[in-house]
Amino acid sequence: MKNYLKSLAVAGALLASVTVRAQQDPGVRAGAAGAGAPLAGLTKAELAAFNAGLAAFRKVDGVADGLGPRFNLDSCGGCHAAPATGGSSPDVNPQVAVATANGARNSVPAFLAMNGPVRAVRFRRNTDGTRDGGVHALFTVAGRADTPRGCAVPQEDFSNFQNLAFRIPTPLYGLGLLEAIPDSALERNLDANAAAKQQLGIAGHFNRSANDGTISRFGWKAQNKSLLIFSGEAYAVESGVTNDLFPNARTEVPNCPTSPAPEDHYNYETGEPGDVHAFTTFIKFLDAPAPAPPNQSISNGAGVFGQVGCAACHTPSLVTGPAATAALDSRRAVLYSDLALHDMGTGLADDVVQGAAGPSEWRTAPLWGLGKRRFLLHDGRTADLMEAIEQHASSGSEANAVIGAYRALPARQKQDLLNFLRSL
Repeated sequence: MKNYLKSLAVAGALLASVTVRAQQDPGVRAGAAGAGAPLAGLTKAELAAFNAGLAAFRKVDGVADGLGPRFNLDSCGGCHAAPATGGSSPDVNPQVAVATANGARNSVPAFLAMNGPVRAVRFRRNTDGTRDGGVHALFTVAGRADTPRGCAVPQEDFSNFQNLAFRIPTPLYGLGLLEAIPDSALERNLDANAAAKQQLGIAGHFNRSANDGTISRFGWKAQNKSLLIFSGEAYAVESGVTNDLFPNARTEVPNCPTSPAPEDHYNYETGEPGDVHAFTTFIKFLDAPAPAPPNQSISNGAGVFGQVGCAACHTPSLVTGPAATAALDSRRAVLYSDLALHDMGTGLADDVVQGAAGPSEWRTAPLWGLGKRRFLLHDGRTADLMEAIEQHASSGSEANAVIGAYRALPARQKQDLLNFLRSL
């Protein structure tokens, strides 16, 4: 277990310590966040709704608000914090402090660290060997000052480390743009350059809604169909707050607080739609992150990105379709993703199946904002961009030929590519 934990936390550092590199990851880009702002062109009413959603997103929930009885964190904004609200894990992991906040009696699992990423945990298998794949919340409200006496909900057992699969928060910037890309545009893009993709060993397919067959595109495995579902599931799973989309409590424990379900709901007396709808509006109107100004190395790196085949999956841009919100209508989204599922091989497999996404398949992660991201890959196993690139190659990975081409690059071109990626 200790060896595995160490490899997750410092794989990149260990590699650097034994290898003299002619190039290196420039690291998290300094300067202004370049993210967290609303879309340009919102109406006055839409901007007011964005700001109200931002306030709800940052709110810290207590037991009276529906927190628990099991949860991962007490605020959406705590997980999605860097480089600005709506991003990914901050430099200081708030889960360490929340474990004992307000008198709670939780122990901090070994896979969490103060300077490590926020993590959600899924169990790969049930005790009988069948697939699990669901999120198992890290903490409970037992012992908190705002929890009634007698609430003794136990913290789950995370000692079987090999059965755990980790996820870190996905950045939320620009997701309204991604939602507005028509399915037909995604399908045409995936079918484009078929011969070149086949030569590289790249295939890919979409995760789709089981109800209407349309393309799902949110979450590490594109398991969520819409931003509304994404928000409702996160509130129920990460904070334990039941809501109009997920009205049933995941954990029912005698003597523990249970508010009338759903805890977050549309208020028919006031017309207030509830926090989940506020979260959704905030995310929908959250603009894409701004890249760094280009220089010669960055421009060269953009060419290398296409040359070695990265763009075969990380499509540089797609265009939204007609949208009810003018700020989302016919906009170019410079996302660097095809939003499709690709097999990334044994090295990145988590043995979790979600819809059409198999045990080693992942949605192509959008790269916009990468320059401001500290923790990389789906589980935050490295902070080193070079290590994250290398992790794309393993047995069965569709990226093996691309990583082979990357490895064959001269040092200068590798550095240009790294500089380009950190400019995004």
